[in-house]
Amino acid sequence: MSHRLKRAFRLHAFPALATAAAFVALAALPSGAAAQQQKCYPSKHGKDDQIGNANYINAEKVMQAVKTITKGKTYALGIETNKDTPAFAPRSFSITIVQPGQVSGGSLGPTKTTYNDDIIAGWVGIGSQLDGLGHIGIDGTYYNCNDNKEFAQTGGLTKLGIERFPAFATRGILLDMAGLLGQDIVKEGTAFNKAEIENAMKRQGVKSIERGDVVLFHTGWTKLIGKDNKRYGSVEPGLGVEGAKYLASLNVAAVGADTWGLEVIPFEKGAGVFEVHQILLTQNGIYILENIETGEMVKDQAWEFMFTLGPSRITGAVQAIINPIAIK
Repeated sequence: MSHRLKRAFRLHAFPALATAAAFVALAALPSGAAAQQQKCYPSKHGKDDQIGNANYINAEKVMQAVKTITKGKTYALGIETNKDTPAFAPRSFSITIVQPGQVSGGSLGPTKTTYNDDIIAGWVGIGSQLDGLGHIGIDGTYYNCNDNKEFAQTGGLTKLGIERFPAFATRGILLDMAGLLGQDIVKEGTAFNKAEIENAMKRQGVKSIERGDVVLFHTGWTKLIGKDNKRYGSVEPGLGVEGAKYLASLNVAAVGADTWGLEVIPFEKGAGVFEVHQILLTQNGIYILENIETGEMVKDQAWEFMFTLGPSRITGAVQAIINPIAIK
């Protein structure tokens, strides 16, 4: 076994060391299967499609979602974003408050108007976030067979940018995996595949997951934020490869969780590095939602609800900091 292979295995095998360096090392390992892996997955919505399974969110889907509202209660699903928010390395975030033109007590006009402005310096993929279809690819090829060299420019994506994300109002499903497994915080490395998804649905009385739905997983993982950020940001329970393929077969619009990376880490035996991301984003045009706060909804057993999302339309952005709203 080569030194590089030993190092990659060591990092992958021990959760506390599963950092960005581990993912890079694993990705660099030679693989005959990887060399033959299919890269181009044409969209079932056509050669010009840039919004993926959001195409399924139409007027009929919105009206279906409205019918899930029984109490009129709203839930803010975003966590707070600040300099201490744990994030995938090397992402960071800071905010600076300034008072332009007001040095030494200056003000504007006869009514002495004063104001504060804010400047953000940081990565967009931090806190509660939306992964757009230009985020993850397979060997340089992204959703709907778009070549990275042709659309990923330093000044922004010329295709698949977040600004193309449509108004999102659809039926949401919350699966309480912590409740299913009888754990306050689901153990890292626990994979959710078809059996676990269907068992959670049965336990909660959810009859179906349908085309255009948003599916969220609750694991209790956000309880670690501020208490054990190192553990929170290096490993996690999450969606497995089979589970991702199962949800993709149901044509869902988005999948999310109360974890930083959605998919199970350490990765399943035989799975590629962020292969679940590839299955959802690259192959099927299914959006990913991360760091979604679901604890209050679990307390209320709000399993089916209306899910709404409209991220900032930053032209050419790959991701977006979000605060989705669920209505029950």
